[in-house]
Amino acid sequence: MRTLAAIVAVLTVAAAPLCTASGRSARSDPGVATVRTVSADQPSVTYAPPVDAPVIDPFRPPATPYGPGNRGLEYATGPGLEARAIGAGRVTFAGQVAGRGVVTVEHADGLRSSLTGLTSISVRAGEQVAGGQVLGTTAAALHLGVRRDGAYIDPASLFAVGGPPRHAVLVEVP
Repeated sequence: MRTLAAIVAVLTVAAAPLCTASGRSARSDPGVATVRTVSADQPSVTYAPPVDAPVIDPFRPPATPYGPGNRGLEYATGPGLEARAIGAGRVTFAGQVAGRGVVTVEHADGLRSSLTGLTSISVRAGEQVAGGQVLGTTAAALHLGVRRDGAYIDPASLFAVGGPPRHAVLVEVP
């Protein structure tokens, strides 16, 4: 049964459209992505891009844990653009890292999203935020990283562009 659930999850994800570098936002389209978990104790979360700006550097997973790559999406933003939470959750960090503003949100489905490259931060650690809520303002570029169980995943896989909502089933496979 677990094998069947894993196959369904893979087919569902593979058949769904991904966000493109066109900068088209799921926020203005009816096809905002939904990630659903099999476990009844983890609710669904709806995700949308943090800004209405083009992606200038897509997800490029490194070949090794410390190798080169891009562990998220880099957006071309101008100074002062509002950066929003990609989904509802709880702020676990809001502050400076190496001189750059960072906000991390833990979502109900266990994913953690981090926005890096903020010039101002308008939330605090421990605060509950709604999807689309302003977290701060951007610098020249904004980086979005998303982790599941400590491993980075492609944030574009959470966003659908146009069409019906995207449903991905996350399952535990032994």
